[in-house]
Amino acid sequence: MKLANALSQRAELQTCIRQLEERLNNNAQVQEGEEPAEDPMELLRELDEDYAQLEALIARINRTNSATLVDGVPLSDLLARRDCMTGRLGILRGFLSSASSLVSRRTVGEIRIRSTVNVRELQKQVDQQSKSLRELDAVIQEINWTTELMEH
Repeated sequence: MKLANALSQRAELQTCIRQLEERLNNNAQVQEGEEPAEDPMELLRELDEDYAQLEALIARINRTNSATLVDGVPLSDLLARRDCMTGRLGILRGFLSSASSLVSRRTVGEIRIRSTVNVRELQKQVDQQSKSLRELDAVIQEINWTTELMEH
């Protein structure tokens, strides 16, 4: 199985687990004399099975990510870099939005609001970092589709 397929399977299992949580909560209590729509014990067994599958799959994905080298760098390091770049860019975009928003003044006597940073220069940096992130993500996606998932 390719790493990309395993990642898709992981997402699917995580979705199933969230749905099981909702179904469990919906069947946690019933009015006296009524029966739950689904057997909570069966749902709990299903939850345990899904978590066991998820744990095994995540372990295999993590082993594969650590063992797969891209130009001498473990894939897991590239994933960490991508996560941090994504987080940083999200914050920078929000800050840039706040810094570049215009405040209207009704009269000349009103307080003038100005940006604390050079918006144009910061936007150039954000654009360059966004490009770097897209390039890194493309490399990661290619590796995901060409790398075999490690066995147990």
